[in-house]
Amino acid sequence: MNPLSKKERLQIARQEMPQADALKRAGNFAEVNLGFDPARALEESKRCLECAKPACSAGCPVGVDVPAFIDLVRAGDYRGAAAKIREANVLPAITGRVCPQEEACEGGCLLQKKYGSLAIGHLERFVADEERRTGDLGLPPRQPPTGRKVAIVGSGPAGLAAAGDLVQKGHAVTVFEALHEVGGVLIYGIPSFRLPRDIVRGEVENLRRMGVEFQTNVVVGRTVTIDELFGEGYDAVFVATGAGLPHFLGVPGEQLNGVYSANEWLTRVNLMSASRFPDYDEPVFDCRGRDVAVVGGGNTALDGIRTALRLGARKAYIIYRRSEKEMPARVEEVRHAKEEGVELMTLVNPVEFIGDTQGNLTAVRCVRMQLGEPDDSGRRRPMPVPGSEFTMPISLAIIAAGTSANPTVQQTTPDLITRKGGYIVADTESLRTSKRGVFAGGDIVTGGATVILAMGAGRRAARAIDDYLASGAWTVEPAAAAV
Repeated sequence: MNPLSKKERLQIARQEMPQADALKRAGNFAEVNLGFDPARALEESKRCLECAKPACSAGCPVGVDVPAFIDLVRAGDYRGAAAKIREANVLPAITGRVCPQEEACEGGCLLQKKYGSLAIGHLERFVADEERRTGDLGLPPRQPPTGRKVAIVGSGPAGLAAAGDLVQKGHAVTVFEALHEVGGVLIYGIPSFRLPRDIVRGEVENLRRMGVEFQTNVVVGRTVTIDELFGEGYDAVFVATGAGLPHFLGVPGEQLNGVYSANEWLTRVNLMSASRFPDYDEPVFDCRGRDVAVVGGGNTALDGIRTALRLGARKAYIIYRRSEKEMPARVEEVRHAKEEGVELMTLVNPVEFIGDTQGNLTAVRCVRMQLGEPDDSGRRRPMPVPGSEFTMPISLAIIAAGTSANPTVQQTTPDLITRKGGYIVADTESLRTSKRGVFAGGDIVTGGATVILAMGAGRRAARAIDDYLASGAWTVEPAAAAV
């Protein structure tokens, strides 16, 4: 229990996250946010109002008992706090860094409007970092073995969340990953200055300690099919392959050398050691001393341009067709980018990439935009301003215009119903698909979303799989009640 009165709690200012110097960090891949120390964590934990009906927990997509773990932080029981979080969230060191808490748990905090929300994400990260520093792991207990086997396709946030819940239930869980390292988008799609590789590897190792098995370099749909997994004795399969097929703009010149998708750019940097050049061969375009532009306004766009800056870009631009207010990226990430020297070119849209006679990118032609009536997304539709075209020199362009479903699993599982874009049709609650024993969730069902929403889907899938393994019932009509 919090010994302070409500008045005393309200007098404590929200504790801000220490961060690396902007000019120094823009030249390296070290983590930007530096984390709380115990004194700062204790001070922040005292701010909790201990609401009778905590909106923070209700707003958490994975259902973390926020007041309970905050109370344990305040008591100095960091191991207990880690175990409490991990009952619902097996990746606290990750979500403490990349979850948009301002839209979830912190968004419901009663302190938000007048005093600033309780820094739930910062405290979650603190607990996980203390656990890692001391080696005193707060792992939840595992129920006795059930003798049932579950295959999980994809080791991104949805797959890892499902694996953590299912192994706690006593099931034998194997996660299949197509790449050579476990983590999915967490390891290849988010740069290390936001989410260090060692943090992801540590959380994966904790899942191994809990009993999850991982197999890498296995492309389900090619190396082995869904039906073959059932033939090997798996009782259920959860498809969590994400949505990693990149979109392009469809404008002239996108085939030029020096035009990347954000997926390829970040994967090459994160998994092929581009950040360690010249100790490793450069697996991406050498942007040292060159002008670079990223097209898009989401977190991936910010990740792409901040990565280019750290690889030596002379000028770093974000080209976004709406205003800064409409950017879907986290406010913190936009602020960090601007602090580091990224220039936001808002209300601007590319219409053509221009190259030289050798096929190398040299410039981008853009048009200025103005906002019209709202479109299907609820944001005002950007419209071109007649006669406003202009050209700017760049040597590298990175397209961060969204993604769609990877089709590999669907192509080799003909009885799996899909919808437009190749996304798998699954029931909104149980995540059951048209194929008995197969569940699907995360971006492969909904399209691109946040890490924490994918984890929420993984948890729902785990509950439904556990129910299915207990009952054997398969009654849903996914085409009638689908995402």
